[in-house]
Amino acid sequence: MSIKINRVYTRSGDKGQTGLVGGERTSKASKQVQTYGDIDELNCVLGLARTSLNEATKSLDPILENLQQELFDVGAEIASPPGAIPDSMWTVEDTAVARLEKLCDELGRDLPELDSFILPGGSRVCAEIHLARAVCRRAERSLVELRDEQAALNVPVLNEAVLRYVNRLSDALFIAARWALAAEGKTAPLWQPAGKRNQS
Repeated sequence: MSIKINRVYTRSGDKGQTGLVGGERTSKASKQVQTYGDIDELNCVLGLARTSLNEATKSLDPILENLQQELFDVGAEIASPPGAIPDSMWTVEDTAVARLEKLCDELGRDLPELDSFILPGGSRVCAEIHLARAVCRRAERSLVELRDEQAALNVPVLNEAVLRYVNRLSDALFIAARWALAAEGKTAPLWQPAGKRNQS
């Protein structure tokens, strides 16, 4: 498929509407637009994390790039009118979910068992991957709201594999953040109950 983008501004959205895949117009405040906007934000944060990778964590780069590629397709699937996804579009299937589960297993294989909640941080790479995880969780909440809204309106419901994919992706990002910190030879800051921390 050939794509040409000659001009970014079109003025077509000046009154608060935007085009879905296929040309249908909808409000920029719709749940559908909000949801694929969350996916876009997640993609941006992953791009940011990739710029912070270092010698110890550079093996994550092809993994994060592939996730960015898939998320672009996920956004396009969400931006398609219900029941009108083009046959040529890559859509999420459970094989993609299984790949994320395999990634979780591979990255987590040598990590120590957690005996406390951890705080996002410890290194820039780790913190940025945790930020991606948090945005991913927000995208998941938006997906659930969109699915429920579609069901209430009795229109074709969102591909449930997308929900499973995004849910599993947040798990993978949590593990990837821990893996990056371990690869850098650092340890995660741990959450401490209020009674045990200095509150002076």
